[in-house]
Amino acid sequence: MLGMGGSQVYTPVLFWLGMDFKTQAIPLGMLLNVVNSSSAAVTYGKKRLIDWKVAVPFGFAMVLFAPIGAWLNISLPTESPILIFVLFAAAAGLLMFSGWKPKKGEFSPKARRILGVSGGSVLGLFAGLIGRGGGSFAVPLLYIAGLEAKAAAATSAFVVTCSGGSSFISHIFTAAQPNWGIWILCVFSVLIGSQLGSRLMAAKLKSGHIKTMFGTLLLGIAAALIIQSFFL
Repeated sequence: MLGMGGSQVYTPVLFWLGMDFKTQAIPLGMLLNVVNSSSAAVTYGKKRLIDWKVAVPFGFAMVLFAPIGAWLNISLPTESPILIFVLFAAAAGLLMFSGWKPKKGEFSPKARRILGVSGGSVLGLFAGLIGRGGGSFAVPLLYIAGLEAKAAAATSAFVVTCSGGSSFISHIFTAAQPNWGIWILCVFSVLIGSQLGSRLMAAKLKSGHIKTMFGTLLLGIAAALIIQSFFL
């Protein structure tokens, strides 16, 4: 429903269930992220909710930079990507709650393309580093650029598919230790959920609902992960 892919939920949940953060939780979270976002993107594309002029340069830049982040992840202690993960989630949640947009109004088509390339490059790097599709920041950036919340979430689904796929492939060839039986069952479950959620968003939800859900989810995850990782 929110165009985030879901890795910001999958990765900490898998970590809390006992999977190693870097070798299991991150790569499986990225795989489920790709399944979820690509399935949702098909629904949003049919409903003409995706802004392709923004989505294509954004997605292309994230594909190029996500492998660099995945490579950097190998040399970092586990606490570092977890902390970055928390900061990203909290900042994105607060940004959506604030409803802030530039005073000058909607970005021009050229400015949107520049935003896509620059934002995609930076977010792609961090997506690979912390095992996320980047949707938690792609959605707020697209919203700031002038897209309505529904269009931002739909466009983000395509962007997250690109970055998540690149990041997943990078992790598979670096640190991943897959348990394919569990992974396949998770994929089928996520595929069903993504179709239900994307259809509900396209048909029923308003932009205000999406912003509220987006902010609440991210702030809750950030708080829970801080408590789990640094206080328990």
